[in-house]
Amino acid sequence: MVRTASTMLPLGTSAPDFSLCDPEGKVVSLHDFDGATALLVVFLCNHCPYVKHIADRFAELAREYQARGVAVVGINSNDYQMYPDDSPQKMRDEIARRGYTFPYLVDETQEVAKAYRAACTPDFFLFDRQRWLFYRGQMDSSRPGNNQPITGADLRRALDAVLEGRPAPEEQWPSLGCNIKWKPGNEPEYFG
Repeated sequence: MVRTASTMLPLGTSAPDFSLCDPEGKVVSLHDFDGATALLVVFLCNHCPYVKHIADRFAELAREYQARGVAVVGINSNDYQMYPDDSPQKMRDEIARRGYTFPYLVDETQEVAKAYRAACTPDFFLFDRQRWLFYRGQMDSSRPGNNQPITGADLRRALDAVLEGRPAPEEQWPSLGCNIKWKPGNEPEYFG
């Protein structure tokens, strides 16, 4: 595990396109969410202690904001050949265990992670109705072992603002988690 922070992709960036499969082979694309008021893209995995720390509370938060018109999609970009706990079969188990109500997709080539400049799990990217980046960074300041409650405060502040047509939060802090497990030779140039 390498503790890694978000790259903090510039606000206003257009949502990179994607077309990925869920563990059952169903293809899900960016444009499947065109009707949503906002889109939250989250880079997740199954085995990272930082994801495990927030997963149940994030599943609750996702359900709450999906009911308010926010589309949510999870993407697993880890090399599951080297990290079998992140395989599509294990993703099925994670969906059931956590009660994920959003698509949880496999980024086998890791090209989507690169397009979003994703760096860690979890890594959150919130886009407005026009699919311009509105927020990126942490769910809140809780981390494994720091004894801070998991509230989702930072992400909630951004979600509420985008839904209410208010400006993006001025202060946005990087998420912190395990590095994405890149395939050998596939680590992007933005790490260096």
